[in-house]
Amino acid sequence: MTVQLNHTIVAAHDRHASARFLADILGLAVGPPYGPFIPVEIPNGVTLDYLDTPGPITPQHYAFLVSEDDFDTIFARVRDAGLTYWADPFHRKVGEINHNDGGRGAYFDDPNGHNLEILTRPYGSGS
Repeated sequence: MTVQLNHTIVAAHDRHASARFLADILGLAVGPPYGPFIPVEIPNGVTLDYLDTPGPITPQHYAFLVSEDDFDTIFARVRDAGLTYWADPFHRKVGEINHNDGGRGAYFDDPNGHNLEILTRPYGSGS
């Protein structure tokens, strides 16, 4: 059996601005609107479809596995944007990155409070 994640819907107060934020940080493109969605396609074919949502948004976690070189580039964009970043998902280790499984990782929030993560090694992959 083959199962692949194809897309997920990301709640946003401004779907255009939120999609642009993610695309700019990760160095990706914002796709054309598809119905009520503004998509950002990740290179593995998964699409994050931003949808305008009224009222409170329950923050979600989105983790992006990146190469070491891409980590450097993306992390520089995070810092250049003046974003607060953490080494942990609970936001306790501010201004730090982690070295889990022999790689590097960092967490930062998007404009809607979603917890974004970049990491260079999958969890449990060892060192």
